[in-house]
Amino acid sequence: MKKAEIVGYNRANLGRSASQELRNEGMVPCVIYGGAEQVSFYAPIYLFRPLLFTPDVYEVTINIEGKVYTAILQDTQFHPTNDQITHADFLEITPDKVIKVAVPIKLHGPSEGQKKGGKLVQKMRKLRVQGPAQHIPDYINIDIKDLDLGKSVKVGAITPIEGVKILEAASNPVAFISIPRALRGQ
Repeated sequence: MKKAEIVGYNRANLGRSASQELRNEGMVPCVIYGGAEQVSFYAPIYLFRPLLFTPDVYEVTINIEGKVYTAILQDTQFHPTNDQITHADFLEITPDKVIKVAVPIKLHGPSEGQKKGGKLVQKMRKLRVQGPAQHIPDYINIDIKDLDLGKSVKVGAITPIEGVKILEAASNPVAFISIPRALRGQ
């Protein structure tokens, strides 16, 4: 997984009005759970940009007034009209803890079907996996060079990653090559 860092501050007051005051100051109320205790904190909104606007999964180092936690961004909430982040939930991870995340898929081609005029249709952009944080890859590579017209690559064809279990059904298609209308009659 890729790495990012957030510097935050402990929250003294919890509740709706205190959270609203933090949002008005450009801060995001956050929670870390899954560890020994639940930690409420806040952080500047600009630190969340690399985490939110990317398909990548990040292992986030959170420094809250000198105390360091390692976590992944589990959930975010946005304002309904201006799409500004209003809350973030982090799941604390440890070396032995098994986590579930969605890892992006990268297709390597071009395929034989594309060379013949077919169109590549990617049905899945991310693949849900489960395993210890140190074994989860940045992305999953799938070679599509041998795909011909009308053929697909399924989840079951993905080479297993050591220590990581794929949670998707093996029969789900990841990508396929569609046959163009001009070639369907042949």
